[in-house]
Amino acid sequence: MSLNIFVAGHNGMVGSAIIRQLEKDKNNRIITAERRDLDLTNQQAVNHFFQSHQIDQVYLAAAKVGGIHANNEYPAEFIYQNLMIEANIIHAAHQNDIQKLLFLGSSCIYPKNAEQPMKEEALLTGILESTNEPYAIAKIAGIKLCESYNRQYGRDYRSVMPTNLYGENDNFHPENSHVIPALIRRFHEAKVNGDKQVIAWGSGKPMREFLHVDDMAEASVFVMNLDISKYQRHTHPMLSHINVGTGVDCTIRELVETVAEVIGYQGEIVFDVTKPDGTMRKLMDVTTINSLGWKAGISLVDGLVRTYSWFTENLNNSRT
Repeated sequence: MSLNIFVAGHNGMVGSAIIRQLEKDKNNRIITAERRDLDLTNQQAVNHFFQSHQIDQVYLAAAKVGGIHANNEYPAEFIYQNLMIEANIIHAAHQNDIQKLLFLGSSCIYPKNAEQPMKEEALLTGILESTNEPYAIAKIAGIKLCESYNRQYGRDYRSVMPTNLYGENDNFHPENSHVIPALIRRFHEAKVNGDKQVIAWGSGKPMREFLHVDDMAEASVFVMNLDISKYQRHTHPMLSHINVGTGVDCTIRELVETVAEVIGYQGEIVFDVTKPDGTMRKLMDVTTINSLGWKAGISLVDGLVRTYSWFTENLNNSRT
């Protein structure tokens, strides 16, 4: 049976990976809209788009995202735009009688001092990390929107919470990229320029978990298409979100050294301990999704090799 599937945020790292995954099934007809043609923060425009297309499933991967600096500088944009995007799409899906929707959240929904590894039940049990609180609150609202339409209208709107993602089509901007693309760019430029030394921020002791975006896309399609009875049996009755990760973390030092090795940088790596370390550990509990039958399949080394290959092939791309 063919399905008409709308992927919101199809140009982003996650959205483009979801499309690659969906295209493996020739029965899927993928629907997208460029930002210039559809403003997802405009309720009227979103409603008209949904009315104009026959849609069976929605993947809500669209979001305003950024690093610590961007979240600190533009908190109003981060909470407003994300609230509007998710509210408009989820409500339009309901109004147009679309039964299946998948909302993509973020691990930052969990309290800053959540017990490690972080379980789904930790949501709303403590204070959020202050640097990205507006973004996190918007993502929590998205989960609760899905949960509320399910409870009141019997919809099947599900949410997945990914750990730190990386991969093809990531943002490699020198100032506002996340840790893996930032390291790839820094070591690549150091190798090209023949730099004798690369400085990494912090002690290298904090531990982080990383998931390749193609694994995230596979998990998203897996959760979307899970049999409803199996899904409900394995999820907490009052929650409608599932963690997605590897369940394995590494120190930042190990990550830095692995990136250097993948790129072939031969110089010295110096850790600047005067720079802040941040939270010492952030690891997702992936018991739920593993028990449902999905596990991450791309190792960190393999994922880094693929990501670096994409980076070098797209050096003139606006995202690099």
